[in-house]
Amino acid sequence: MVTNLKFWTIARHEYISRVKTKGFIISTILGPVFLLALVLIPAIVAALSIDKTEMTIAIVDRTTYGIGKEIVKAQPDKFWITKNSPAELNETILDGKLDAYLVLNNELVKDNKVEVYSKGGGGIGFIALIEKYVGGAITRHNLIQAGVDTATINLLEKNIKIETKKITEEGIQKDYAEFYSIFGYVMGFIVYIMLFMYGAMVMRGVIEEKANRIVEILVSSAKPFDIMFGKIVGIGSVGLTQILIWVVFLFLLTLLLPSVVGMFQNPENLQKISTASQQIGAIDKFEIPPIPIGLLIAFVGYFLLGYFLFSTLFAGIGASVDQEQDAQYISTPVYLPLVIPILFVTNVMANPDGLFATIMSLVPFFSPILMTVRISATTVPIWQIILSFMLMLLTFWGCIWISAKIYRVGILIYGKKPNFREILRWLKQA
Repeated sequence: MVTNLKFWTIARHEYISRVKTKGFIISTILGPVFLLALVLIPAIVAALSIDKTEMTIAIVDRTTYGIGKEIVKAQPDKFWITKNSPAELNETILDGKLDAYLVLNNELVKDNKVEVYSKGGGGIGFIALIEKYVGGAITRHNLIQAGVDTATINLLEKNIKIETKKITEEGIQKDYAEFYSIFGYVMGFIVYIMLFMYGAMVMRGVIEEKANRIVEILVSSAKPFDIMFGKIVGIGSVGLTQILIWVVFLFLLTLLLPSVVGMFQNPENLQKISTASQQIGAIDKFEIPPIPIGLLIAFVGYFLLGYFLFSTLFAGIGASVDQEQDAQYISTPVYLPLVIPILFVTNVMANPDGLFATIMSLVPFFSPILMTVRISATTVPIWQIILSFMLMLLTFWGCIWISAKIYRVGILIYGKKPNFREILRWLKQA
């Protein structure tokens, strides 16, 4: 479709003018730091504070075996025994002098039930605290009443450690399934952000040139398609540069971080994080496995194909309007295929080999995000990867054909807010 090399001049200008900006340099440097903080800090904070709450809880113990004393002994900072009646405690709560109280009696304990009274709320930490200490004490008591010896109970209370192994041609290796699933989610989210950001950048660039009448000068020396494709290639090269810098950073991180972390590891703190993380299903070790080079190649490949797929549509939208506000209405059909796969990422992570995940990841508009997640979370058959690339390429050629027609007509039309019917008319007459 490119009839001459003029588009390279446009692409070069777009690339150089953007990589020299402070915004590009700052985002390239701080991007990995921000993403690591976005993933690690909430996970660590949640792990360390899953059963933390400011609320204190009074215990009305009506059992004949004094189970409330065992709970207070286990956590005296949060639980205490009260002799007041529930009616009195209700008044105390309404007066704001008590956070909550719970009632224990023989029947409730036998049925594994706990009645908790408060003003409402309290957060997850409040419920987790009760489940951990009260639920644990009741379960232990019921097991003892059932005749289970203490040694067996202690064995049952131990957390099970699951270590998965992967069979390869080189032999049996440790399988970091949980890490790679989370890593795949992060990469899929990065692809989503990058496609959204750079696609919108193409659209804004086209709108600005049209609004400033710069495009009229460009059209006098280059064909509309060359202008559009040059802008897409130039801005895409900016995104690729940023991605490659991050890939190198990630590669160096996997090599250096385990050694650096090992130098500062405090056994007591690590044990605390490990114990807390097991309660929420988090990774219980600071261990970063090697990132397969094939995964990084797939990440770059799907970003590039996804970018070209969506940026052609964004360019067409930009050419059809005079200002960014007008683009919001007609850009919805382009934004939706970007947002929809994010809604299904958790389903794909949970069952990456399932029929649903397979079909959704082969949909061209969803592949950049969902196939990236699948490749990280499981071993995707090579034919599915090839098929997804072929479908995306075919869709890209269809999209660029449509966008080129819209661009050719719309780039020189001013003072008119087009609707979908108008755009369809452009496609017919172009």
